[in-house]
Amino acid sequence: MIALEGLEVTRGRFRLALSLDVAKGARLALVGKSGAGKSTLLDAVAGFLKPQAGRILIDGRDVTGLPVAQRGISILFQDGNLFPHLDVTGNVALGLPASRRRSGSAEVADALKSVGLDGYGDRRPGDLSGGQQARVALARILLQGNPVALMDEPFASLDPTLRAGMAGLIADLAGRTGLTIVMVTHDLRGLDDLVTDIALLEDGQLAVSGRAADLRADPPEALKPWL
Repeated sequence: MIALEGLEVTRGRFRLALSLDVAKGARLALVGKSGAGKSTLLDAVAGFLKPQAGRILIDGRDVTGLPVAQRGISILFQDGNLFPHLDVTGNVALGLPASRRRSGSAEVADALKSVGLDGYGDRRPGDLSGGQQARVALARILLQGNPVALMDEPFASLDPTLRAGMAGLIADLAGRTGLTIVMVTHDLRGLDDLVTDIALLEDGQLAVSGRAADLRADPPEALKPWL
């Protein structure tokens, strides 16, 4: 689903250089120390950074020079990127094309029900817990219907119980929809059911990559701090 071919990206003095393939339906966790290049990679795939070399392909389509909106990618930021002046229904409806937002109430309601927020449509983001806000952002991604989702530390603000619940919800929804996920995380613990593949970055290079089950069974020394 995602192919990074000879990708080279610079951000200030930092340089990311790697090739990486992500299979359709895979849920890849990007790990590594601060400054290793995780967010740089995510921003390049999203279209926020222009590569100096290489190609980015999504489902076989070269999107290297395309703007964010034309890449077929949904993005889940750490804070959920919810608008405080809109209620939950209004925030989720932003996942629909502008022409369908007024007529898409049934779709919004279904999306909220799928993330366990049935009946929360008239609440404001400020009235919700961190876990509930994350679910609202996830419901919006479902309505966007894109084949790929990029997630930047989606569990950072959640306690262990909420983290496990959110991870399970994403795994269930991704399994049912075939969504391909690339997720930056600082900790893989408790994400066994969600993460199918792992990539460890070191100084802008791909140090370790493979199936999560294989890497957990026989972890390379460099990966052990994140398992």
